[in-house]
Amino acid sequence: MYVAPPAGTNPRLKCALSNFVDLFAKNKLKANQLWAGKYLSEKNVSHSSHLVEKGQTLSEGILKLSVKVDADLIVLPELALSGYYFKDAKEALSLAEDPNCSMHIDSIINLCKKNSFYIVIGFAEKDKDKCFNSSALIGPRGIIHIYRKLHLFNEEKFSMFPGDIPLKVNEVNGVKLGMMICFDWAFPEVTRTLAMNKAEIICHPSNLVLNFCQQTMLARCLENRVFAITANRFGADNRPQGILRFTGKSQITSPTGEIIFRATSQREACYIANIEPTESHNKFITKNNDLFVDRRPDFYKY
Repeated sequence: MYVAPPAGTNPRLKCALSNFVDLFAKNKLKANQLWAGKYLSEKNVSHSSHLVEKGQTLSEGILKLSVKVDADLIVLPELALSGYYFKDAKEALSLAEDPNCSMHIDSIINLCKKNSFYIVIGFAEKDKDKCFNSSALIGPRGIIHIYRKLHLFNEEKFSMFPGDIPLKVNEVNGVKLGMMICFDWAFPEVTRTLAMNKAEIICHPSNLVLNFCQQTMLARCLENRVFAITANRFGADNRPQGILRFTGKSQITSPTGEIIFRATSQREACYIANIEPTESHNKFITKNNDLFVDRRPDFYKY
């Protein structure tokens, strides 16, 4: 359980984020794209800006984000506090953090408290001798929920443990949010489970290297009639074990399978969209077909 730090500790923010910069520099890993989703009354993109300038770190981008972005919900990439391409399990565990005693998480909580917004951020979670690929939903009062990635991608299987926490939908200011991480996109059961549990917006921190996800998310959102915010990174990680190249193209997808906004493939950016969550309540794809009512689970046998 998170215990809020004493009043007057906001100056700690700079120090904590500075340390977080050091971790990125040490590992030569950088998450580049920042996404902000604003769930207000309109569904069009109201603003876009090139927020993170060349040479800036993710932490500097977050600080700038807190000053310049008027958003209720901010979604950041997968493993944004450590970087992605770990050399081995030992390195992953050395960079993992217990969210209940992490000055980086504490700093993000203070940022949320100061700005009255919510952040979803990917991080390497330490639980005793295990490392999980996790995402945290954080608000002004602290950690609301932590999700552990259920479906590990490729070499993640050698450095992290698969998630062991059930999928959950959390309500924030009347809006129902679900979380999944990166390769979870390849398993339609994840999106369907969140949608069946009334999720209106699915937050999707990612470090995508395959070229399929962005288009697949159009189907995931259409077949479940939900919004999704996919926060990806771009560039490449050149590590001793090889090179990974990331696809960029972060996007916000509507319940009708339309792209509200998609970033370019190789440029840092932050975009803000106004979203009406109740649009996800309409599960009809024709006047006679409710996608949830028409399900035939008795026949879905393996």
